[in-house]
Amino acid sequence: MSRIPCVLALCALSALASAAQPRARDLGVPFEGSPGPLNAITDIAGITVGQVTLIEDLANGNKVRTGVTAILPRGPASKATPVFGAWFPLNGNGEMTGTAWLDESGQLEGPVTITNTHSVGVVRDAVIAERVRAGGADASGYWWSLPVVAETWDGHLNDINGFHVRPEHVARALAEAKSGPVEEGNVGGGTGMVCHEFKCGIGTASRLVKVGDHDYTVGALVQANYGVRDSLRIAGVPIGQHLRNDRIYTDPALTAGETGSIIIVIATDAPLLPHQLKRIAKRAGMGLARMGSYAGNGSGDIFIAFSTANADAQKRDAVLQASFIGIEHIDGLFAATVQATEEAIVNAMVAARDMRGQDGHYAKAISHAELVKLLKRYRRFNPLR
Repeated sequence: MSRIPCVLALCALSALASAAQPRARDLGVPFEGSPGPLNAITDIAGITVGQVTLIEDLANGNKVRTGVTAILPRGPASKATPVFGAWFPLNGNGEMTGTAWLDESGQLEGPVTITNTHSVGVVRDAVIAERVRAGGADASGYWWSLPVVAETWDGHLNDINGFHVRPEHVARALAEAKSGPVEEGNVGGGTGMVCHEFKCGIGTASRLVKVGDHDYTVGALVQANYGVRDSLRIAGVPIGQHLRNDRIYTDPALTAGETGSIIIVIATDAPLLPHQLKRIAKRAGMGLARMGSYAGNGSGDIFIAFSTANADAQKRDAVLQASFIGIEHIDGLFAATVQATEEAIVNAMVAARDMRGQDGHYAKAISHAELVKLLKRYRRFNPLR
């Protein structure tokens, strides 16, 4: 069997396993706010998510535990119609490309893709190549692209210097992006990621918000790879302090302190202008703080927010009009951002499964039974979800 079919088979098995796994609410973790029908970033109409998961044990002993995740703000239409967007680096020990133009223009053009630290370049080039391949360039005959590609470091479990993410993986993530439920845990760019010294990865959640007479949705998707054990809090319970001495959980190689990162993508269908989306992006950090993160020196905590509203304001006309939420009515969206971010991170932890990888390193998933036990002990268990 060739390498690509092998990886595809593993992806299919991963998808089946992920679909059967409980999420945080299923375990009784209490959260504030009202989620959308899927409790995912895809509750926002038009957004699609594609993920390619690469898991392989190579003949030379190296372990591939990585992948790529793509979020398309307008689905296939993302190639031609931008969205208003903004970004915010809570701590900048990481990378997100395309942010200079995002700051300058207030527009996010094309997808947001997330991968491992040493694959940012190939993913960026592959996104441009797919846009060129799609045709329809401007009058110059060439596409001009500065795509947004973000990363976190999966070198604990993955042969990160093997450069295993290739252009065809990016192309597949973009081509197969879909609406509906989003796989979580050990998938896509999150395949080899660890947070609070537990196995982690991709997670998502959403919140419904009413502003005046209008109903909107805020969604979050995270690639979580940050944090130390001791500070971990879930629903306000100091989970990490109770589990910090349980050595069955922790590979000694993970105890060097805060050296991880997290990418947070916030999306909404509420009409917001770029400066308002900057404010939304900042609030993602408050959801992260609820988990016990202090954004350590070695952590790349980088957030991006976009709005799928105002499609007509992205035309090439000389004069355009855009609607936006009044400044006195934005607090509900701030709260929804914090809530969705927090739940997305917990969903990533709950969905993750034990993984052994490069050089014998391993990461254990948090025990669902232990989590429920501690929630009950602190009277934070919510059996009604």
